[in-house]
Amino acid sequence: MTSRLLKIVCISCWLLLLGLLVQRDFFISSLDSSEQAVLLTAKYQQYYGVYLHGKRIGYVMEDFRPLDSGGYSVQQQASLKLKVVKSVQPMQMNLSAELDSGMRLKSFQFTFSSPFSSTKAEGRTEGNTVHFTLDTGQTIIKDSISLPDKPLLPLNQRGYLLTKLSKAGDKLKIPFIDPLTLTPHESIITYKGRDKELISGRVHKLHEFTESYAGMNTTFWIDDEGKIIKQESPAGFVFEAEPKFKAMDIQDSGDELLAAVAVQYSGTLSPENSATAVYQLHFPAEAAVELNGGRQQWAAGRLVITQEAFPPLNTTGQKDAAGCAEEKYLRGSRYVQVKDDTIIAKAKEIVGKEHDPTTQVRLLADWVYKNIEKRPVIGLPDAITTLENGVGDCNEHAALFAALSRSLGISTTIAVGVTLHKGAFYYHAWNEVCINGQWVSLDTTVNQLPADLYHIRFTRADVEGQVAIGGLLGKLKIEILPNK
Repeated sequence: MTSRLLKIVCISCWLLLLGLLVQRDFFISSLDSSEQAVLLTAKYQQYYGVYLHGKRIGYVMEDFRPLDSGGYSVQQQASLKLKVVKSVQPMQMNLSAELDSGMRLKSFQFTFSSPFSSTKAEGRTEGNTVHFTLDTGQTIIKDSISLPDKPLLPLNQRGYLLTKLSKAGDKLKIPFIDPLTLTPHESIITYKGRDKELISGRVHKLHEFTESYAGMNTTFWIDDEGKIIKQESPAGFVFEAEPKFKAMDIQDSGDELLAAVAVQYSGTLSPENSATAVYQLHFPAEAAVELNGGRQQWAAGRLVITQEAFPPLNTTGQKDAAGCAEEKYLRGSRYVQVKDDTIIAKAKEIVGKEHDPTTQVRLLADWVYKNIEKRPVIGLPDAITTLENGVGDCNEHAALFAALSRSLGISTTIAVGVTLHKGAFYYHAWNEVCINGQWVSLDTTVNQLPADLYHIRFTRADVEGQVAIGGLLGKLKIEILPNK
């Protein structure tokens, strides 16, 4: 295991994708709950084997039981083994929920655990608002989300789709809340018609659907009773309905997770002293990307990245069209806790009596690089937990730096994209700061200020928005063009 590879791994987008696959539509507000309640009158328990490139790496279980009170109890469990940077990391997710007689959510408890990360969430519904508490192990976050209607918890029995979508091409828009980040999103489900699908050596005639979310398409098949029999993700994960004994027989940790989706490139690398790099990029048109701004100029599939100076002069460099000294780049978020006393105190301790933003950025970046142990962490990276544990991959580094920097009044973003390593581009996260009215990139996992020209940003977002990168998985193509 090379120290260089440890420094560039980026895990949290995988956690988000897995969560969406295990329970993609956690809270739904737009479906008729009476239709689903009629379809689900008896208890059931269903197991799914989880495969990565043909190897069973885990299972998902869903248990549904009517209650004497007239409501319902739902239990969902997921257990997986993932190979990350040559180490096998077990991951557990558990959801327990109580529904009313109309399948509307009353309360829930959600837990996630992996090496170096543990998260617990619990919540209740009052009217159209979900109030929840999130415990990251080092800090407790309390928040709420309001919806157009009292939320519905859809299950792996999805017969309601057959009542809503009857012919190929029919579509259904579904707002939902991701169970891991507890943030609202929206997906589009399209009925593709009936299809013959080979599953475990048997041919099944099933109803095929695709679900599109942030440019990422998932395909799933359900039988005439509405039960999901199989689903596939663009990242190579496959879920298949199986008997309990088979699903729980975890065979392997699968292929190396990060290398499996590394983006190969064509063309010749630019010399190390180049001032610019030019790329031809190909990706789905619906992908939610933010390529323009700061050092990046994007037009007609062609991306030019210009190396910044640090500190930048007021008269040189590329300015962001909207400017960068804006209040939104100073605000905290659920996992970048800018106003936390511990974060504020640590930032002041690191910079001491220095008041110049350029010097402060140097000191903060150097401290994060030297004090956070470079290890892959499958979990949601929040700044406080990273500061307390002192362990993390690129997301933990980026979240912690953003919190420290913003707490000092320095506009800071988290950049998410790809970076070059050993002949391929790997998904990665780093930071950008606003100095002298201009964005400057920096990477605290590899100690680069500014980041090199092989850091290609596709979006700027705190943890909640990083799942947008999923739309690129398996679809991104990079060609390095001559630097003229």
